[in-house]
Amino acid sequence: MSTAPVVATATHRSPSGDAAHPAVGAATGLLDAYTSGARFLATPTRTLLADGPAREVPHGDEPLARRVAETLETARREGQAQPVVIGAVPFDQGAPAALAVPEFVQDAPPLANDPLIALPADLPATTEWKVRPVPSPEMYGAGVAAVVDRMWRGEFSKVVLARTLELTADAPLDLPVMLQRLARRDPSGYTFALPTGPGRTLIGASPELLLSRRGNKVVANPLAGSTPRSEDLAEDVRRAAALLASAKDLHEHAVVVDAVHGVLAPFCTTLDVPAKPTLIRTATMWHLSTTVTGTLPEGSTTSALELASALHPTPAVCGTPTLTARQVIAETEPFDRGFFTGMVGWGNADGDGEWVVTIRCAEAEERTLRLYAGAGVVAASEAEAETAETGAKFRTFLHAVGAEVQA
Repeated sequence: MSTAPVVATATHRSPSGDAAHPAVGAATGLLDAYTSGARFLATPTRTLLADGPAREVPHGDEPLARRVAETLETARREGQAQPVVIGAVPFDQGAPAALAVPEFVQDAPPLANDPLIALPADLPATTEWKVRPVPSPEMYGAGVAAVVDRMWRGEFSKVVLARTLELTADAPLDLPVMLQRLARRDPSGYTFALPTGPGRTLIGASPELLLSRRGNKVVANPLAGSTPRSEDLAEDVRRAAALLASAKDLHEHAVVVDAVHGVLAPFCTTLDVPAKPTLIRTATMWHLSTTVTGTLPEGSTTSALELASALHPTPAVCGTPTLTARQVIAETEPFDRGFFTGMVGWGNADGDGEWVVTIRCAEAEERTLRLYAGAGVVAASEAEAETAETGAKFRTFLHAVGAEVQA
């Protein structure tokens, strides 16, 4: 007989044994408890950790959201009071996803609300890394230049081109330390470590919410248009102001926001789209950001995952027109994106959930990490600048592993 599934709320106890305020130590306790192979997801609304038995969402011809709903319903019929699906969806929605409904999930408040998140993470072990860029920075720049030439001929208006760094360590990877360093550096973002296959883990810290739903309220937060941050305060402020005034980046951002508006409008009775973007920052980047909010009709059964699947991939990670951009990506990038620029998140049987764009991430297996970074290429793009932007985006993960390498 199987054990009845449980959803638990993590609590923190003081050294005396008395229960402390739930915001103190609950979220960081789950972060500390993560071990390789478990499922960890931290968002601005909650922190989730699941380990042990899980019901896998099957691959098939039915729409992904329907397969997920059926898996959640089966779990509920078999006694799980509050089943939750957690995992990752690849860039190519036709490829197998890595989604599961765990039997036991621990739930805590957001990491950013836990004062203990301010404590420093352990330093990574000293490691000798072998680094192989795919493609080389020079080949990537040549690809950007070729795509820009095609844009000037009017073939398409935007393509997101990515490159990778393959890092091989001289010792087994320490995923818990990497996760700690990612989470403690940007605790207000979306941090994840999710199994995607035997011995494989997708780990990262994304700044970009694709879509969330709570009741009949939906939120999307597209990011497009970026610039690296500077350690010099005056230069950092100058770069932020320049990004907010950049015609090239504002145009790139507007294309993404228009696409999000076009997809969500048929589902919503109201939809609020700000006229101008604002800025958000991570430890390494400034991004143009627009928060789109909408209201679903009363009684709507459209789930967060259905809405996220309708949005994915946005021009922020693919390009426009979408079909043409996907073809250009396939022709130009000498690797399979896999789960990079897909989505990670959680959802429940009521249709609520949060789904995040899978960026600032790496795929880990044994002693190997494959880091990913992309840049939006438009007609005004310059190969050198886009190569530098991807190099800056690699810094999020290079810091987590303590790798001092040229990106």
